[in-house]
Amino acid sequence: MLQILHTRTRATPSRSRRSIRSGAAVICILVAALATPPRAAATPLEDCAETYRRHLIDDIGQALVGARNLRARIAADDLDGARQAWIDARVGWERSEVFTAGFVPELDREIDAWPNATHGFHGIEAGLFGASRADVGRQTDVLIAHLADLRTQIRDIRLAPQRLLNGIARLAFEVGDSKADGGESRLSGTSLNDMQSNAEGIDLAYRVIFADAVEAGDPQLAAAVRATIARLKAAVKSADLRTLDLESLRADTEELVALLQSAAPKIGLAPPTLEETAQ
Repeated sequence: MLQILHTRTRATPSRSRRSIRSGAAVICILVAALATPPRAAATPLEDCAETYRRHLIDDIGQALVGARNLRARIAADDLDGARQAWIDARVGWERSEVFTAGFVPELDREIDAWPNATHGFHGIEAGLFGASRADVGRQTDVLIAHLADLRTQIRDIRLAPQRLLNGIARLAFEVGDSKADGGESRLSGTSLNDMQSNAEGIDLAYRVIFADAVEAGDPQLAAAVRATIARLKAAVKSADLRTLDLESLRADTEELVALLQSAAPKIGLAPPTLEETAQ
């Protein structure tokens, strides 16, 4: 009996120490929580940029599916099928160029260096359309790896609205300038397809991220932006590059850049720059 009582007496301080330690841990957690400043709430533009992220993931996913189909057609020695798969893969890529050059410039250069025809899309284009050969399996494997890497990175990259606005302005200027000067995908004859996808990408990014904010800040300016983007999309639906009205296209793209520069301060951003900036 004395032994049992003695055992219980020894156990009591142990439980007491555990209680003290547990209480101290709770206090530490509470103090840490109070000491950590709350994370700033996302702005409406940042929320819209998150919505746009889903479209980016889908577009790069489409490009990746096209590249994998391209690899399958190459393995089957199907030149015509490989060419069509290459064209299909370009659609999602060109729609996402609002994002790629400004946020992932290294991957952008690996995937779509232009006019470099030694690697990426245009290196493969030179083989499929220039040399009429389907022996571009190794280059396609590299392209697939880069597109897969990009799709993974998109999920975590901070999509700053300012940089996305820069991307819209930069791509619009490029469509009316260097891309209209004979086109990007000359060997495949699909330069106009590229420009059409670019215009769709510009429209998508503006509508999803910025349209509502510009409308709230200046409805008249918002209407002008919508009209200019509509003219841009219509201009690149020409039958071919030879019938493209270059003068009107350049005027529309330059006007769009100017309108975006006017709209930026009304939505709390700086006027967009045409310079590429690394992430």
